[in-house]
Amino acid sequence: MFDSTSIAVTIFIVAYALIISEKVHRTIVGIFGAMLMIMFGILSQETAIHHIDFNTLGLLMGMMIIVNITAETGLFNFLAIWAAQKVKAQPMKLLLALATLTAVCSAFLDNVTTVLLTVPVTFSITAQL
Repeated sequence: MFDSTSIAVTIFIVAYALIISEKVHRTIVGIFGAMLMIMFGILSQETAIHHIDFNTLGLLMGMMIIVNITAETGLFNFLAIWAAQKVKAQPMKLLLALATLTAVCSAFLDNVTTVLLTVPVTFSITAQL
């Protein structure tokens, strides 16, 4: 009755709508959507596994572990307080300091890790101020 293309598009649109609505966690939506694609025969299990980039997953997991360990040392709080003190908590200068800190981190780390580093610093600055 329905061809595989219309089923795949329907699964994609429903998954996308659920992710946008934030009613269900995006990880659950992604896994459930992939499961439906395999169950309906749109993708074989071998094809789905073949398209997983385990190098990227390993890199992101490793970086998240490093960020978590570094956060426990208090480095992010130190950087936040240091940046706020250097610019005397002036909003525009603080924004520039944050941008500079992000650029320096981005030079050594991948983008996802840089965001993982920058968000705690930003939250720490806003909590301090």
